[in-house]
Amino acid sequence: MNSSQTVTFEEGAGLVHITIYCEQGEVVSCEVAAPQSLSLGKTVSTELVASAVSLSPEDILTDTHQPQVCSVGLPFVITELKDRAALERARISMSGFDALADVDIKPSMHLYVRVSESEPDWHVFDIRARMFAPLSGVPEDPATGSASCALAGLLAHYKKEPKGSFAWRIAQGVEMGRPSTLLARAEKADGTVQATWVGGSCVMVSEGFIQVD
Repeated sequence: MNSSQTVTFEEGAGLVHITIYCEQGEVVSCEVAAPQSLSLGKTVSTELVASAVSLSPEDILTDTHQPQVCSVGLPFVITELKDRAALERARISMSGFDALADVDIKPSMHLYVRVSESEPDWHVFDIRARMFAPLSGVPEDPATGSASCALAGLLAHYKKEPKGSFAWRIAQGVEMGRPSTLLARAEKADGTVQATWVGGSCVMVSEGFIQVD
């Protein structure tokens, strides 16, 4: 028997609704609804972004959008790269992140590349991504739901269709040896992104208990 239930977390960004999906009484996946609507902030120069992740401005693709601050509760500089090789070469440059912070740009960097049909996993994934936030204590994250939601909203925003449901399978964490799959989607109506979600399944990697007297 398949079933689902929704729980709500109170977080700094707002109320976060999580749908838990079960099959035969076992949890198989969860989906998180972003707590805020898509917010598009300032664009960032390719030179600044490239400096922060040890790439050249030529590695950055701007056909769809410039590097841009986007948020559905937590802001990221979302940047499209031209190919997977550039994504794999990306490395933190602290001086570059400091330069972003100096111009009052939230220094959390979400890089992505679209998977082409010439690649072996094109039928499995739509996007490969990496997320760096060293000034927030996260050198690299293997799976960033808040960034994936923001990316889904941004890509839906730039879709030519004024309405529709759009979804992407995102691979993240591959380069750091912790491969993850995130399922992100967005709903659009009247030319505006209405809501975004991210979900998937997980495995237990550790467990702990706190004794409260």
